[in-house]
Amino acid sequence: MRHLHPLVLTHTEQVLREIMNFAAPTDVVLSRYFRENRKIGPRERGAIAEAVYAVLRHRLFFTNYAESGSGPMMRRLALLGLAESAGRQMIGKLSEEEANWLERMEKIDRSQLAPRVRADMPEWIFEKLVAQYGEKEALLLAQALNVPAPLDLRVNTLKAKRDEVVAALAEAPIACEPTPYAPLGLRVGKKAALQNMPLFKDGAIEVQDEGSQILAQIVGAKRGEMVADFCAGAGGKTLALGTNMRNTGRLYAFDVSDKRLAKMKPRLARSGLSNVHPIHIAHERDARIKRLAGKIDRVLVDSPCSGLGTLRRNPDIKWRQTPEGLAELTEKQAAILESAARLVKPGGRLVYATCSLLEEENEAVVQDFLSKHPDFILRPISEILAEQKIDLEMGDYLKLLPHRHQTDGFFAAVLEKGAKKTA
Repeated sequence: MRHLHPLVLTHTEQVLREIMNFAAPTDVVLSRYFRENRKIGPRERGAIAEAVYAVLRHRLFFTNYAESGSGPMMRRLALLGLAESAGRQMIGKLSEEEANWLERMEKIDRSQLAPRVRADMPEWIFEKLVAQYGEKEALLLAQALNVPAPLDLRVNTLKAKRDEVVAALAEAPIACEPTPYAPLGLRVGKKAALQNMPLFKDGAIEVQDEGSQILAQIVGAKRGEMVADFCAGAGGKTLALGTNMRNTGRLYAFDVSDKRLAKMKPRLARSGLSNVHPIHIAHERDARIKRLAGKIDRVLVDSPCSGLGTLRRNPDIKWRQTPEGLAELTEKQAAILESAARLVKPGGRLVYATCSLLEEENEAVVQDFLSKHPDFILRPISEILAEQKIDLEMGDYLKLLPHRHQTDGFFAAVLEKGAKKTA
């Protein structure tokens, strides 16, 4: 395997200077940087991105020890990121001093470090996880969040069967295996370029974490129903819901962001679905929502949240999130759930979900809602999973955790509205 071009280190150092300000999401900064530096090849872009994400995952550990080397701090962080993601031997044209320093760094026994440095997250977040799970499990969870996520796919059954997709991927050759819980999921062994494959272009597969697939499954959307995805975003769960409905009924995809809905359009075109109606709304009390009050069979609220369950993919979130931001989010979550609940018809189902690990965004929001809405009851998630034939042990709530389930961190509660009493 050939060494990485020396410019990879230079570019990694340059882009890190901007990213470490945490003024914008990392993927946005990287995309812009690559657009401005078009001569960087695909292999080099991949190496730079992986090194950046390695620095963000291990920022505490790296910054604690980067001070032990010589030269600019950002160059030392770039070196550590590349050594972590690509391997020390792959970095081209290191000085002898830098090579020796990286070798010393590799020999540090991380298991002997202080718990928060091993967890590699801000103190306030780690303290919350310790309070919820105890220190031992919080550390296991944090360490699982610091490992890159695998590539999960969802098979679109309108276009193909799961075994057909496995066979087609094997010809590529791309090794994969069925996900343990989601009935239409596949987990790919190594990151693969899928965009140019006929399977992807024809809409037979979509990239979607297994946890996200399970969320769509517990909505229980059926043929001919009216369903709403209240915070649809780029539409991963919307497409899964539409497929579960066998392309019948009406599926509303609401979002306050035009940009996010625009990202759904090419995915929707590939999927073959014609029952999805993307609708841009100004806010959760938009008049277009009011017109559907009490008419919807099932509503999914995948609420805006801290995103701490997605740190395997977005490690910058832990450094950009603040306690003040969290307090604002919990207010917004309560308002969104309140508004979405108005859509649900008697006997209908409301699913509240987040990709957060924190109780104040999850159980606390649900319990607060139930205390104000006696017409809704909490259905134990264990019953819903049994209905959907998903072999997962849960209690009242869905709580997916990367160190236990190998998914992103997800929470969900299923709320059902009582049928109208007849005289």
